[in-house]
Amino acid sequence: MDFTHSPRSIELQAAISRFLDEVVYPAEAEFHQQEQANRAAGTPFATPAVLAGIKQEARRRGLWNLFLPGDRFGAGLSVLDYAPLAELSGRSIAIAPEAMNCSAPDTGNMELLAMFGTDDQHSRWLEPLLAAEIRSCFSMTEPAVASSDATNIATRITRDGDSYVVSGHKWWSTGAMRDECAVSIVMGVSDPDADRHAQHSMILVPLGAPGVTVHRSTTVFGYDDGPHGGHGEISFDDVRVPAGNLLGAQGAGFAMAQARLGPGRIHHCMRALGIAERALELMVNRSLHRHAFGGPLASQGVIREWIAESRLAIEQARLLVLKAAWLIDTAGVKQAATEIAAIKVAAPRAASYVLDRAIQTFGAAGVSGDTPLAEMWAGVRTLHLADGPDEVHLRSVARVEINRARSAAAGR
Repeated sequence: MDFTHSPRSIELQAAISRFLDEVVYPAEAEFHQQEQANRAAGTPFATPAVLAGIKQEARRRGLWNLFLPGDRFGAGLSVLDYAPLAELSGRSIAIAPEAMNCSAPDTGNMELLAMFGTDDQHSRWLEPLLAAEIRSCFSMTEPAVASSDATNIATRITRDGDSYVVSGHKWWSTGAMRDECAVSIVMGVSDPDADRHAQHSMILVPLGAPGVTVHRSTTVFGYDDGPHGGHGEISFDDVRVPAGNLLGAQGAGFAMAQARLGPGRIHHCMRALGIAERALELMVNRSLHRHAFGGPLASQGVIREWIAESRLAIEQARLLVLKAAWLIDTAGVKQAATEIAAIKVAAPRAASYVLDRAIQTFGAAGVSGDTPLAEMWAGVRTLHLADGPDEVHLRSVARVEINRARSAAAGR
């Protein structure tokens, strides 16, 4: 395995680091002030105005749409080359990913459109998303079923002449509350009598279509994720859309979901490492400047142990991320499935540990809104559930190990 990054990736890493230092970090306070002002004005899901200028600067610097591997729509970077770039963006998770048009769920939706969309869908949806003229959401999870098993999905996508009719109830459609959110990729059952993995389809549903109702945003430990459009609960009541809105082939939705979730999962993990690095940096600085019991906290053995364990956790998780990225590049997403499942557990686990120790180092300040740690912790905690709970990924890893042992026993 070779984890060497290309000269272009190394150049972009330096450019993003400068962008963070010169533009993003100095804007964080203003971003959060505008977020609070929007909330006080009764518009919690409005985008802070400062973000527009940051986006313009990112685009001017060539830090735009770096996540798509193809040359046609993206930057042409390998997944391995993108890994450190996504990690750097995670250091300012509220601003940097969106500033570079590399934030979920739009990244996954753009990947789906790039891979499976028609020319008309590219023109109508993908190109505006690539230009950040609109935003999108992904509607898969449902409140009434255990969505960790996607075959439970109850939403129906029914062909009716030149249209499809969509009926169902979704939630955790991240980004749906923003005014800029123009379309949802909805996953539902189109072929109920087919094989259980060939029953589903995906379809593009404009959020302004008759029958679409966005009810509310669910919160995460009290945070509404306002500037990024919340996590919408949406009803689709006999929503009629043109047949041309079907994404990919009818019945291919399950396979497409795996194609979307694989890269999406590893992108989450890359950003989580950036969050962990920022938390470790804050922890170390706090320990050097906060005094108790006659000296800086950094002189306490327990604090030093937390710092060391945090560095170990980050480095171990990063190596597994790089292995998964290398496998995707060299063997494909399917061949990297076990590593993707493993890192989807390991990276949030590592980031959660580092954040927990950083919060403890800050004491009461760590659980307040006076540092970014509490909100970062809440966000990372969701990664133990988002794109499949830890237990499902552990089940997948265990199945591979068990099957390997059975095959070895059978060959004796």
